[in-house]
Amino acid sequence: MKYPAPAWLPSGHLQTIYPALCLRKPPVRYRRERWDCPDGDFIDVDFVDGQPGQPMVVLFHGLEGSSDSHYARALMAAVAERGWSGAVPHFRGCSGEPNRAPRFYHSGDATEINWIIRRLHARHTAPLRPASAAATATAARPDATATAAPFYAAGVSLGGNALLRWLGESGQQAGFVDAACAVSAPLDLAQGGAALSSGFNMLYTRMFLQTLKPKCVAKLQQYPDLFDLQALHAARDLYDFDNVVTAPLHGYRNTEDYWHRASAKHVLGEIRVPTLVLNARNDPFLPGRHLPQQAAACVQLDYPAHGGHVGFATGGLPGSLHWLPQRLLHFMTQGAAPFNGISHHG
Repeated sequence: MKYPAPAWLPSGHLQTIYPALCLRKPPVRYRRERWDCPDGDFIDVDFVDGQPGQPMVVLFHGLEGSSDSHYARALMAAVAERGWSGAVPHFRGCSGEPNRAPRFYHSGDATEINWIIRRLHARHTAPLRPASAAATATAARPDATATAAPFYAAGVSLGGNALLRWLGESGQQAGFVDAACAVSAPLDLAQGGAALSSGFNMLYTRMFLQTLKPKCVAKLQQYPDLFDLQALHAARDLYDFDNVVTAPLHGYRNTEDYWHRASAKHVLGEIRVPTLVLNARNDPFLPGRHLPQQAAACVQLDYPAHGGHVGFATGGLPGSLHWLPQRLLHFMTQGAAPFNGISHHG
């Protein structure tokens, strides 16, 4: 599915900002559950309840995103329209209420992805599990799970990078996911961080820091010695913020260590699940010249010339958000065949 960029939305910045701020988000009826985390914290998961026996799509949101983000509402509306089930887990502190633990979330959070996605999959397949011992023995046969409804995973921006990290680190152990998609993931965090630290891109950085910094100030009320408040206030870009907060809080030495070790580009060759990596070459968060050129045979690298950062608006004015959900669902259901190459289109 080639992305048809509208002529009236000519630049990467406009293709990023307009869909996020100006396009109508489709209505979605969510049902929220609060889950206790293994470390005593909690996360909130918003569900779309579909028909029994239908596929499920789990979506991991981006930096400071939520189930209300334009891309989340668009995808979950498309999922609901098909009668499928959906889930949008919120990273720590992103559901509208501060989390309990010192940790937040980060681009390399494969551990967090792992327990969430395994719990969602177990629930998705639970109704198919037979109750009797005899039936359980029958279910052990290789063909016993052939009728299980497909289980798909998607991630956007930070959530896409974290999902790719989990897929690569897990290898064959991620095989219960039938197909995965990552949209506008910051595959090379160092280059993405550099891009967001100058010029017009500082607009995005200031937007992120406007919500991240207050969360961190509140976190210091829970844990007074967690990090340096003065250094937090002085942080002017994501490099500074990650050096003060993200890196030390999540086991990295500093920003350089975090950006290097958490980048998904290092594990694209280890992925064993059919996966779409969709990044526009005019994405202001990660310029096209830094996009990885190699991946495993089951990974499709799709790098259209246009689309911005999680934009991909289509149609005449005022435009719509329909293309991206359809692209992802098409890959999940039809396009997840072995592929070894890069798709570039204008």
